[in-house]
Amino acid sequence: MFSRWWLFPLGLLLSCTAAAALVIVFAAIIVSPSLPDLSVLTDYQPKVPLRIFSVEGQLIGEFGEERRAVVKIDAVPKSMRDAILAAEDDRFYQHGGVDYLGVMRAAFSNFVSGGARQGASTITMQVARNFFLSKEKTLTRKFTEVLLAFKIEHSLSKDQILELYLNQIYLGQRAYGFAAASQIYFGKPLEQISLAEMAMLAGLPKAPSSFNPVVNPKRAKLRQQYVLRRMRELNFISDEQWQAADKQVLAVKKYVNEYSVKADHFSEMVRQVMFDRFKEDAYTSGYSVFTTLSVAHQDAAHAAVRKGLVEYDRRRGYRGAESYAELGPTPNEEDFEDALQDESESDDIYPALVLDVSARAVKVYRKGGETFEISGDGLKFAQKMIGEKAPANQKLRRGALIRVQKDEKGQWLISQMPQAEAALVSMDPADGAVRALVGGFDFSRNKYNHVTQAMRQPGSSFKPFIYSAALEKGYTPATIINDSPLTFDASQTGSEPWEPKNFDGKFEGPMRLRTALVKSKNLVSVRILQSITPQYAQDYITRFGFEAKNHPPYLTMALGAGNVTPMQMVGGYAVFANGGFRVTPYFISRIEDAKGNVVAQARPDRAGEGAERAIDGRNAFIMTSLLQDVVRSGTATRAMQLGRTDLGGKTGTTNEFVDAWFCGFGTGLVAVSWIGFDNPHTLGHNETGGQAALPMWITYMGRAMKGVEELPKSVPEGVVQVRINSESGLREADGRGIPEYFYQEFLPPERDGEGAPAVAAPAN
Repeated sequence: MFSRWWLFPLGLLLSCTAAAALVIVFAAIIVSPSLPDLSVLTDYQPKVPLRIFSVEGQLIGEFGEERRAVVKIDAVPKSMRDAILAAEDDRFYQHGGVDYLGVMRAAFSNFVSGGARQGASTITMQVARNFFLSKEKTLTRKFTEVLLAFKIEHSLSKDQILELYLNQIYLGQRAYGFAAASQIYFGKPLEQISLAEMAMLAGLPKAPSSFNPVVNPKRAKLRQQYVLRRMRELNFISDEQWQAADKQVLAVKKYVNEYSVKADHFSEMVRQVMFDRFKEDAYTSGYSVFTTLSVAHQDAAHAAVRKGLVEYDRRRGYRGAESYAELGPTPNEEDFEDALQDESESDDIYPALVLDVSARAVKVYRKGGETFEISGDGLKFAQKMIGEKAPANQKLRRGALIRVQKDEKGQWLISQMPQAEAALVSMDPADGAVRALVGGFDFSRNKYNHVTQAMRQPGSSFKPFIYSAALEKGYTPATIINDSPLTFDASQTGSEPWEPKNFDGKFEGPMRLRTALVKSKNLVSVRILQSITPQYAQDYITRFGFEAKNHPPYLTMALGAGNVTPMQMVGGYAVFANGGFRVTPYFISRIEDAKGNVVAQARPDRAGEGAERAIDGRNAFIMTSLLQDVVRSGTATRAMQLGRTDLGGKTGTTNEFVDAWFCGFGTGLVAVSWIGFDNPHTLGHNETGGQAALPMWITYMGRAMKGVEELPKSVPEGVVQVRINSESGLREADGRGIPEYFYQEFLPPERDGEGAPAVAAPAN
């Protein structure tokens, strides 16, 4: 009787179970035909961003909404896979797509809590959801997810499923997949990260925003510790590995777009080229662009421009507080951060808030949580803005927004963001490969690329092209030209009457052409141009890549009154450096698609091997000799500190010190530096090319040319060296005098007796 009493509830339970099973089977039969096709998985085509690499293969830029680097399962370290399994699905290789124990546990938890608060998604189910379903927590979506998981497991191997998961899962900071996350969070490829870093990444899929180590480092650490603990429980790691990984302090990259080298203006140039060619597909199809940019050269150029601009800015004086924040009587760190929230740092220059000021020290709060005092040498730059005599709208007082940075000794000092801009570009003169390009002080502040977009007057740095034209007209380095006053009317200048002056305001009378270029004598340059005619010079300079329309045929062309970009100037000086050949600057070596197929390959013409000859090789040799003398004894002697004999170049300064240039070269490298304001106005008295632009060039070349062997220029056929009288420029018959180079057909006559200066008109 007692046993019969249990038969009814047992039968009812079995009947309900059978009915439920029939309902599930019936629902599965209904839903299965509508399940999506798995071709999106079997023919996986992820949205992979445009990736830009240096010549060494380092990632320097990325463009696309989804940052992803697709990797094969075999390329993922075993410890990384173990960490993921420990965090997400330790029975992945045992179950058939659904972990029933996990489902029952989650169902019970949700029943007790009265809602769908806990899931039991396996990695396979997550793949199904990520590719085909929404993230809504409903029974219908969960049921479809389960059926899809079965279908996926039936169609793909476990490794294939895990590979899809590894590449598709969202991990915060626009990172999709673990390979991308490794680069974004730690700046390293997967194969180089530590166990502690792997555990940090493995903890992200559960809640990328909550466990993001950039946004929530404390919660990220707790999640990492959980993953490490699970790895130990599953015997994936030893006690020693667990403890060591738990203690490791991780260096998480603070900024998403932080790459191994600062090359934002350069990367933007590449992006524009790729978009012009591939349109929107450029950002999603996984193209990899391998460029000519060298990491070592770019680092040197970036540092040179920053250093040069900061030094120039400090010479011009401190401008005072940028603005003021109202601080209450008892402000806290949150108040300080609020006051600084719209201010961003620029490399090593940080925004800071003044908390207290005395005659000897300024107490500041730096954005990010550090409070410190600046005193001694750190205050010298800003001293005039401290005290009662300082202008009210500039003085340093409580609440003042300022900038701070560390000096070479690691001591904090008050600084400021430069208002001027600068640029530096270098390339290999043999084929035009761009090695470094810095388009401005800070790309986030000013995206205008001063290397390619800024059309500015080159000043005296343009004179070598006029002198080169003169050599073709029969002038020689020994030709005597008179450095004396000149006056021109409007018909000769194209604008208004003009009385050119030398920089120092002095006139030295007759001098050799070589001396005139070394001393950058304006009056001599004008006389040369007057002799060869502006029309001839305008046509001649197109051989170097300049556009005639930007250089009107007036005598002011002799002093660089036309308009050029630094990129044009580096191409022009390359002609001198490579022996007379015109090479086109280029910066993309090859483009590969997502599968590694080469879709475009640069095939640059090399000097002497297909490149167009721009000028006579003899002309290039003699011009190189002249420009090397500018460095040895002229306006660029500061460059002699590099201790090299192969350097040549020319300073350039425009009227009222508006633009400052240095253009020059050494063995295998040509580089151009420029400094000025976007809204053109004076840089300040005596801020010449030698003072403001040359130091940047020296800083860059000092690093870029380190260890590069000096290769002397061989004397080309048709050039002869003879000794001349330094005063008259005539040949000395007795072996005395100084050596000079000439075209063999343009040798000066021998000096007869005392000799008269050779001012005779050159051959045409």
